[in-house]
Amino acid sequence: MRYGDDESVRALLADTETWAVVGLSTNRARVAYRIAQYLRAHGKRVIPVHPSASELEGERGYARVTDIPFKVDVVDVFVRSELAGQVVDDAIAAGAGAVWLQLGVRDEAAAERAERAGLRVVMDTCPKIEAHLVGW
Repeated sequence: MRYGDDESVRALLADTETWAVVGLSTNRARVAYRIAQYLRAHGKRVIPVHPSASELEGERGYARVTDIPFKVDVVDVFVRSELAGQVVDDAIAAGAGAVWLQLGVRDEAAAERAERAGLRVVMDTCPKIEAHLVGW
């Protein structure tokens, strides 16, 4: 079930610049890598967030969202649902504008915390899928 209305989805896709992709590594076979490439192809700056903190496509990687020394617009979450709450809490602490929990990633309590903190929330869907649905 999707969490986030069409207006929020459209705004996040069209009106944001910097996305921190949590779970993004140099493994090209992973979905996170392919979605990051899609976002880049649509003009987004993609910051890798992964425990190994690898550099990717010229962007320095960070171990956690709270390690990023500048504001990000969207924190895109590619971790298991049981790990998503900590990532959402990090996004709140870092002052991100939104969290996007990928297809299959659900944490209702974390989504509620993010909304209470003023972040937009999209959950259990993919930017590439949603882009087609909202005409982006």
